[in-house]
Order: sequence, then structure tokens, then C-alpha cells
Amino acid sequence: MSAAVGFIGPGQMGEPMVHRLLGAGHRVTVYARRDEVRNRLTAAGATVVDSAAGVAEGHRIIIVCLFSDDQLREVALGPDGLLAQCAPGTVVLSHTTGSVATLRELASARPEVTVLDAPISGTAEDIANGRLTVLIGGPADAAETAGSVVQAYASTVLHTGELGTALNLKLVNNVLFAANAQLLSAAVALAEDLDIEPEDFLNALAACSADSRVAGHVRGIGGIDNFTELAAPFLRKDVDAALTAAKDAGTDLGLLYDVIARGPLPLTG
Repeated sequence: MSAAVGFIGPGQMGEPMVHRLLGAGHRVTVYARRDEVRNRLTAAGATVVDSAAGVAEGHRIIIVCLFSDDQLREVALGPDGLLAQCAPGTVVLSHTTGSVATLRELASARPEVTVLDAPISGTAEDIANGRLTVLIGGPADAAETAGSVVQAYASTVLHTGELGTALNLKLVNNVLFAANAQLLSAAVALAEDLDIEPEDFLNALAACSADSRVAGHVRGIGGIDNFTELAAPFLRKDVDAALTAAKDAGTDLGLLYDVIARGPLPLTG
């Protein structure tokens, strides 16, 4: 069933989400700042507005896909922010990988609006092909409603429990991915020391017992150097977010952080 969907943050990940929503027959209203993005989405059939608050009008499901907590607060809070303009009963689903504290701040700022944390696992290519994984934390009825919409770009939608559980699960997943990336990078370096070319090692690994999802990503983007350039900034952000979340919960990342900190990729500091 089609729905009227508001969308904020059509960036590298968000723009293909909007295209998938349109392709599924949803009526999408988008707030985008960059002219080239506005033009592309208008041509694709979206309605483009000039403010985040403008997305709230007439929409009971709003998807936010931003990079950081700071961006999320800027868009959502304040008298002219998204939450203040939403009608009671609106569901606001955030794909931002940030802190649980920020999600709770948003939820308490406007209790009549249901805020869901909905971090994602996958790539822009996964979104374009409709095979993303979306984790949703919050009330089950709202999660079911929002889940029926995000299925336009997700093949797996999992309700993880109350608000914040999805984000915490995603952060642990990201820390494990970062640790795996460090181990793979160390393995590539060891293979070179043993006179095995990195490309040969990665290709052979695909048929061996130690292959992994991260190794597949590294192969897919052309090797460990490309992976470091493209993925390391995002992994650093995720590790920082996980450190904050663990501290807030009175725990730490333990052995996972030891691996991340000692590995050759620049994922800390």
C-alpha cells in the first residue's frame, strides 16, 4: 500500500532510498539542500521543499537519514524544527548512527510524536537493489507501520525492542566489523611479508574458511588501500559512537577495542 512519506537527508545513502520509495509507489516529500540533488529528485517524481519543517506537513511517516547526532538535533529540535511541526501521532524514523542519548532527547522533546531508532546495515548498492537490513527500536506498532514503508529498500527489517536497542545492536555490529577489518588488514600485511600479493591473497581467501563479509567488501572495492580510504572515516565515526554508548552504559568495548586500536587501519584517535 502506498503512503505519503516525508524524507530528510537524501545524501549518499538517502538518495537511493528516495528513488526506491518512489519506485514502490509512495508519494515522497523531500528536504534537500544541494541543487543537483533537488533537481534529480524532482525529475524522479518527488516533491522538494525548502525546510525540514516543511516535510512535516501532511505526513505521518517521516524518515531522517543524516550523518551525525549534531545534524539530527539541528534538524529536529527547536521551535522551527521538524518535531515541533509534526502532528501528534507522527512516526519519525531515524537512520542516523549516533547515540541513544540523542534519540531519547528527541523522544522526550515531543512525546506526542513517536521516534524510532532505525540504523541500517549495508551499502548504497544494497539500497538500490532493495536488500538493505534495517533494525528498528521503539513501540512495536509504530515499528510495524514504518517497517512496511522501508521495505521499499530493505529485504530485512528487524524489530529489536524498545527505543535505543536497534542503535546499540548496530554499534556493537559496527565495532565487530571494525575489529574484523583490522584483522583482515593485518592478515594482508602478513601475506605480503610471505611474498603473497594482496590481490592474490584476497581472491584465494574467498574460497577458504577464513573468508568474511569484510573481505568481500575489500575485494569489491579493489583492495585494502581503497577500503581504507573509503571506509575508514565511517568506521572511525562508528567506533567513537560505540565508545560513547559504552561509557554511558557503564561498560567498555573490551577486547574488541584492543584489536581496533592495535590494528594497522586508522580507526581511532
